[in-house]
Amino acid sequence: MPADNSAAIVAAARARRDATLRRARETLRRLDETGEPISFTAVASAASVSVSRAWLYREPTVRAEIDRLRSRSRPGRRSPPSAERASTESLQCRLEAALDDLSVLREENRRLRDQLARRLGEHRADRSRGPG
Repeated sequence: MPADNSAAIVAAARARRDATLRRARETLRRLDETGEPISFTAVASAASVSVSRAWLYREPTVRAEIDRLRSRSRPGRRSPPSAERASTESLQCRLEAALDDLSVLREENRRLRDQLARRLGEHRADRSRGPG
């Protein structure tokens, strides 16, 4: 009677799955860091021959990560590498600076409108007096 080697087969399959999962995650990280477009095809081809698109679609954690990274980037444009993306603090500073600029521009716009109204009033008054 042959020896039962099912435990070794299961262990080998698990090790192969773990290695494939690790390769897929490393590829996702690398594509994200370089700003490359992320798709199932790109991950499958960049990871290696052993990572197929079908496997990526069936693996829930990898599929969720690919979907998350794809939804973050705009179609047709490369997203910036993760190291170049703005932090929350940086975005907050930029927002505050934009709001400061906006208030300055609103004040300038108000002054110019007042000045224009005065000049138009003077021009109307001059015209109503007639030539003279």
